[in-house]
Amino acid sequence: MLVEKREARILLNRESSVSAAAAASSSSSSRAKVVAIVALNSQFANLGALPYPRFVPICSTGVRELLCSLCHTSGFPQNQSGMKRNHCSELWDFEDELVDRNGDVTKPTIVLGVDGGATTTISICLSSSTPAAHPNVVARAVTGSSNFNSVSEETAKRALEQSMAEVLMLSRVPRVDVRVVCLALSGVNSPPDAERVLSWLREIFPCESTKCYVYNDAVAALASGTAGRKYGCVLIAGTGTIAYGFNEDGKMARAAGCGPLLGDQGSGHAISSNALAAVMRAHDGRGPPTTLTAAILKKLDLTTPEEIVGWVYADTSWARVAALVPTIKACAKNGDEVAIGILEDAAEELAISVKAVVRALKLSGHDGSEPFPFVMVGGVLEHEEGWDLCKPLIAKVTQAFPGVQAIQPSVEPAVGAALVAWRHNLEDSGSIFSSDFKVDSFSITVEGVVC
Repeated sequence: MLVEKREARILLNRESSVSAAAAASSSSSSRAKVVAIVALNSQFANLGALPYPRFVPICSTGVRELLCSLCHTSGFPQNQSGMKRNHCSELWDFEDELVDRNGDVTKPTIVLGVDGGATTTISICLSSSTPAAHPNVVARAVTGSSNFNSVSEETAKRALEQSMAEVLMLSRVPRVDVRVVCLALSGVNSPPDAERVLSWLREIFPCESTKCYVYNDAVAALASGTAGRKYGCVLIAGTGTIAYGFNEDGKMARAAGCGPLLGDQGSGHAISSNALAAVMRAHDGRGPPTTLTAAILKKLDLTTPEEIVGWVYADTSWARVAALVPTIKACAKNGDEVAIGILEDAAEELAISVKAVVRALKLSGHDGSEPFPFVMVGGVLEHEEGWDLCKPLIAKVTQAFPGVQAIQPSVEPAVGAALVAWRHNLEDSGSIFSSDFKVDSFSITVEGVVC
């Protein structure tokens, strides 16, 4: 018995654990040794709560089945080991192919960031081995909604797992080699929300060596302009809108983001609703004429303003209404006073939200001159060929806080989530940036990935 224990300990400490387990499947005597391995391994002391051996999630299907069987016959709860595939088992089949003959994974370790919203879930992998100021985007994957307030919990969990599985498959890296996972999810608005989603992540990434973090999606948007740093103010203005911020002490504040029934002034939905109302006012003589009428009717393929009423109430989804923003911006660019007024009012409302967050966190210091990053993201703030709403917005915020540093990120929020994970990894390794690190000295390498 002592010999078997000694041999089992040797097997546990070898990097070739996969090979050892595979060999064990060939004979009943070896089978007994694997039972000893499982029994002796302290990581299997509580399979429901603790991490599992490195080889388990990436071993072959046959070995995995053997270990499941051994755990079951040895008195351990089945379906709780590292080979657990949850309800999406087929998503992780690619991991079987990532081990060479010695059981070693051939790809470098990575960090994973996820931006989950009401429409899409985007996952980004960054290499954790690149120099500090030059992270490398390895892969990107997109799936459907993971906002558990918009879809069922089962649908949200499936979208998250599918997105993460796809991006890791593209990266050719198994879960056990993911250093840090950062999930930034819309709908996470409280500690219980975060704990709920964290439990999902722990089902997918059971290894204790993988650090998991869960935030509101505004954190990813902020980090996309601050190189992963959770400091400053971010304004998200898309279908809806929210202003969000952190100070140096980690205190958080937010403004708006309560949906159209409670305002959401400055959002794409609010801008479009105001434009539709202006068309109806012009039609029945309660407001000035506007080129918005012809432009919106053409956009919606309608003939008369009366038809707008039926169009609006046939489907009240927020995104459907907000999709009119580019049309409104085009009218404003062509000089329509009504459209310009609607957009200027939106800029004022957005500035009010930003100023509320900045003051709550004292980001600008006592006199308003202290510098702080102000990150702006979302479709409403993209000017392209239309009227640039950012200009009046920045002017209004700068008037209140002269030290503001306005930033329009060159990467999407999902990259921001990955950068938060990347920073956590650097902090864990003790190699975070020096205090004089500047965002303008930071760059991201993208190889064949559209971000």
